[in-house]
Amino acid sequence: MILPDTKVEVARRGNKVVYDLGDKIVKVFNETKPVSDVFNEALNLARINECGIRSPKALEVARVDEGGWALVTTKVPGVTLAEKMAAEPARFYEYLEQFVDLQIEIHSFRSPLLNRQRDKYARMINQLDQLNASTRYDLLQRLDGMKIETNVCHGDFNPSNVIVGDDGKLYVCDWAHATQGAPAADAAMTYLLFALEDKQQADAYLELYCNRADEPIQIVRSYMSIVAASELARKRGGANDEFLMSCIDVFDYQ
Repeated sequence: MILPDTKVEVARRGNKVVYDLGDKIVKVFNETKPVSDVFNEALNLARINECGIRSPKALEVARVDEGGWALVTTKVPGVTLAEKMAAEPARFYEYLEQFVDLQIEIHSFRSPLLNRQRDKYARMINQLDQLNASTRYDLLQRLDGMKIETNVCHGDFNPSNVIVGDDGKLYVCDWAHATQGAPAADAAMTYLLFALEDKQQADAYLELYCNRADEPIQIVRSYMSIVAASELARKRGGANDEFLMSCIDVFDYQ
């Protein structure tokens, strides 16, 4: 795949760069990204498309000349919900309500061929070298004791992954971490993603989600150490890892 000279860089983080090609969006991953992960994200997105959730459409996975692989999707014209929250802080809670309602809508879907959430969490916890064997065991025991659920879960649901379309509808992108599993675990991950940036916003999110989803806050909190450990396994480093480790310490034995 040859990228056109007219491409516009939209985002750059970790091992990927996202480009706007006009009518398409292309994620270009460097050679550290396993090709199986790229194909898995495309497969996740195709399954999300098929079950009816508003999202960009998967178009192509291709090798790029610069090395690595690329995932090409349709472009949803609009801006992210994160951009709207930042531009209009006085309307944050209004936008937060839309965000929570969208997450609850996603959780109402089923996609039986998605990977299982608890399998993913177990795999990530098992590969953690920052935790000793006893702590990993306790986390796996907690995970094993959770109720088995099969709702669609985004796995990285935050306002930067929600597009407010020019048509006024909300769309969800970046389905690399999608699984079928427990909505409470998905909410716990979203809480942590908010808390990495703003604890007050995280607490507001959690209260609103639990009220609107009729989900006991205790169930969401019981997943905090599990999702913190799975996020820690991504080894982003720095203050994020320190925060995630503190979440494991706080919630593991409650």
